[in-house]
Amino acid sequence: MTQKVISYQIADSIDVKQFSAFFKAELYYSDPSELFYRIDTDHYLYVFKYGAVCFLNYDPVSISEFLRIIKPFCKNIFENSLTDEFLVETGSKDLRVGFNKIEIPSASIDVLRLVMINVSQSVALDYYGEQTSKLLAETNQYTQMLETKGRLGITGKKLKQYIGRTLLLRNRIAENIYVFDSPPETWENERLNKADSDLKRTFDLQVRVRVIHEGLSIVRDNLELFRGLLQYRNSNILEWIVIILILVEVLNIAIEKLF
Repeated sequence: MTQKVISYQIADSIDVKQFSAFFKAELYYSDPSELFYRIDTDHYLYVFKYGAVCFLNYDPVSISEFLRIIKPFCKNIFENSLTDEFLVETGSKDLRVGFNKIEIPSASIDVLRLVMINVSQSVALDYYGEQTSKLLAETNQYTQMLETKGRLGITGKKLKQYIGRTLLLRNRIAENIYVFDSPPETWENERLNKADSDLKRTFDLQVRVRVIHEGLSIVRDNLELFRGLLQYRNSNILEWIVIILILVEVLNIAIEKLF
C-alpha cells in the first residue's frame, strides 16, 4: 500500500496554542511548537509553529478546506505556499529510504509521524533558504556599492530600516531552526533513530541548516560593518557641525571687534 505525505509552508508562523483550542480532533501528540492529529485510521494531520502544515492521505479538496480553516491562526500568510511531497510504501521486508519514498514493513504511527516531521522540515528549509538568499543578495548590493563608489550610497534612515528588517528576519530564522532537532523518541528507539537518520540524509536537512547558518553569519558580519560605517558617518556629521558652530562663533567675535 502506498500513502502520500504532502507538506505546505503557508505562513511565517502558526499560533498552535489557539488552534489547538479551536480544532477538535484526536490529538496524538503536542508540545508548544507542534500538533499531531490522528483524524482516523489512515489520515493524519500535523501543524507546526514555524508555519508548516503536513497531510497524510488527504485529497486536494480536504487540504484546501483545512488550509481555509487554519488561515485565521496564521501570521503573514503566503500568497503562494511552498510544498514538498513524499511517499510511504508499506509491506516491505526492511526499512528503506529512497529519493522520494520510504519503504516500511507496516504503517507504524511513530514512523509516519517521523516522515511528516522530516518532510515539513524540508519545506520549511526551502523557505528559509530562499529568505537567506534574498538577504545575501541585498547585502551584496551594498558591499558592491562600497567596492565601486567607496560609500554605501544610502541614507541613514533607509540603512537603519534595512538593518532592522534584516535583523528581524535573521532572528526569526534562527528562532525556528532549533526545532529541527530529532524527536526525543528517536534517542531511545533504534528503529526510529535509523528511520530519522535516513530521512534527514535523504532531505539533506543537516547540510541545508548549515548552509543557512553560514549565510546568516555572512549577513551578520556585513551588518556589523554597515553599523560601523553608519556610526562613523554620524560622528563625521557631528564633527562638522561642531566645526561650523566654532567658525560662526569666531566670526561673531571678529565682527564685534571690528565694528
